[in-house]
Amino acid sequence: MNDKYINKITQGPAEELLKQLDDNSIDLVLTDPPYFLDKLDANWNVDTVNCTKNQYVIKSLPAGMKFSREQGVELYKWYHEISKEIYRVLKPGGFFFTFSSPRLYHRVACAVDDAGFEIRDSFIWLYTQNQAKAMSLNHIIKKQKIPEEQKQELIKLLDGWKTFQLKSCYEPIVVGQKPVEENNLENIMKYKVGLVNTNATTGDNMFPANVISVDEIIDEIDRCFLIKKPSKKEKGEFNTHKTVKPIEICKHLIKLTLFDQEGVVLDPFMGSGTTAVAAKMLGKNFIGFEINMEYINIANKRLEIAENQNEQLSFYDIG
Repeated sequence: MNDKYINKITQGPAEELLKQLDDNSIDLVLTDPPYFLDKLDANWNVDTVNCTKNQYVIKSLPAGMKFSREQGVELYKWYHEISKEIYRVLKPGGFFFTFSSPRLYHRVACAVDDAGFEIRDSFIWLYTQNQAKAMSLNHIIKKQKIPEEQKQELIKLLDGWKTFQLKSCYEPIVVGQKPVEENNLENIMKYKVGLVNTNATTGDNMFPANVISVDEIIDEIDRCFLIKKPSKKEKGEFNTHKTVKPIEICKHLIKLTLFDQEGVVLDPFMGSGTTAVAAKMLGKNFIGFEINMEYINIANKRLEIAENQNEQLSFYDIG
């Protein structure tokens, strides 16, 4: 049944399309699902997320900034069902990498854990460039029905004190593994999954760690954790997706865990196609699901560019 989906990005909700895949048929799942922050839930709408008219109107916060305890509750319930389907389709010993946000990581990890996976570790994708989002209370103070002098005193008193939204400089990645059958040796021989390739080094040929970075930060961090810095053009000027992941991180995770040269990488939330592009660049197979046609078109364009680049590299290697 999987053949109709191989090396294609199929439009539709993951909840439905995952049910079409065969049991124990996928080698690796690598995905970046909706985080269920405000406007970034399972009903992710491109127009709502991309809309800029509310960016400076406090009563309508930009996507992802509104806080609610229900975000985590809804995320867990939804992702637990997704994780159960992923558990079914993964081969025994197969790995499940899922990006998350620092604030809701625990909900994602619990959803994966409760679906039957073993939580083996977590990666931290470390970076330095991000926008500070904390807000002062000046806009609230200015609306108070008090004398202007008192308003200014309050503003001065609370100078520098803002809402708790620290500059976010890392993303966690849940590492789940479907339990192996019998033992590691028998599992790797039967299913060609379950072990980690320690030759997939980072930095200065260092043993792979659970911290990864594509930014050059300082020499000691770069020496241990840096993965080859990606091209500035890899995202594509035509790419409108808001949370594009670096190709090199996805390539690293694939190289780290995909033993079978013809193995299949599944991304049920393909977005603009980074997982598929990484798989294609490594000569692997992929299956992608994505509900939004705009993103599928972007992903297919990126795949076409990657294929052309691979052909050029092959030509120069031969020549």
